[in-house]
Amino acid sequence: MVPDGAKRNYGSRRFEPLPTPHAFWYLALCALVVTGCSSDGRTPLVIYSPHGRDLLTLLERRFEQLHPGVDVRWLDMGSQEVYDRVRSERANPQADVWFGGPATIFARAAADSLLEPYRPSWAGAIDPHGRGRGDLYFAAYETPVAIVYAERALKPQDAPQDWDDLLDPRWRGRVLIRDPLASGTMRAVWGMVIERGLKATGDTAAGFQWLRRLDAQTKEYVLNGPLLDQKIARQEGLVTMWDLPDILLNRRDGLPLGYVFPASGTPVIEDAVAVVRGARHRDAARAFVEYVGSVEAQLLATREAYRLPARLDLPADSLPAWARDVRRSMKVADVDWDLLAERGAEWMRYWDEHVRGKGR
Repeated sequence: MVPDGAKRNYGSRRFEPLPTPHAFWYLALCALVVTGCSSDGRTPLVIYSPHGRDLLTLLERRFEQLHPGVDVRWLDMGSQEVYDRVRSERANPQADVWFGGPATIFARAAADSLLEPYRPSWAGAIDPHGRGRGDLYFAAYETPVAIVYAERALKPQDAPQDWDDLLDPRWRGRVLIRDPLASGTMRAVWGMVIERGLKATGDTAAGFQWLRRLDAQTKEYVLNGPLLDQKIARQEGLVTMWDLPDILLNRRDGLPLGYVFPASGTPVIEDAVAVVRGARHRDAARAFVEYVGSVEAQLLATREAYRLPARLDLPADSLPAWARDVRRSMKVADVDWDLLAERGAEWMRYWDEHVRGKGR
């Protein structure tokens, strides 16, 4: 990905935190990302994103067509990893744009002064709640979470139909979960569960007890999303929960994955984009944010990469059939996203210390 001619190799990897002995090499890579100029003299635009190769390559190519003086370079990693990396680099920013992840984690980044204000022209076309305070971030997509199952092992009616069904003894040792500490998607689900218990009982204990019971069912916390999908397809586990765009992309590519929208409601994540504070290529970063929310880019991402647009002004008949079907069939869970932004990190620390691995 990052020197010239090697863009795809780096872009296709999910970078994990590196052991201390290798920190030098990571820093050297970051230096290449930011300072390495294209041989043709284009401006490098560095994007940190959890959105994966399909969407990133799609938008990279089109954006470069529209802006021939820019060379888009992206690093694909979990949204929590993006936050950790941007935070660690605040004194010497390596990224220009943070593209993708729940608005709750962007709110934390805004509170940490990691983002730079920029109001794109499409800001008024999205829900007011999707507009970060101070114009620091904006929702680009809506990302639902579904219950996912191994299609060759289970019929649709035999798969869990709601969140509580995952606690049925028949699924013990058959549940795989993407490691929540590195995943904004899973943090959103965990937050929904804890907040649901808080609403019902006035205490977080009910939600953590539910997660403790799920931990007892869980065979493994998987390192990343692509590996999770592969393990379910190979029937190393039979059920999981994951974001809908990844599942639809994998189904398109032949993985035997089925999905169910939970009957009681699913969290629909406001998936945001922002300019990184101190971005070295600010004009190009702002142009990319502007493009992501444009009508053209929203429809392109919806038609080619299974992204539900955050824009509210797109005619329904301009959306592909899958998007119209999803909007008709899924029930959106009532989630207090502001509370999750405020307390989510604290809840995740407690889960990691007191719940993970202790359900048994």
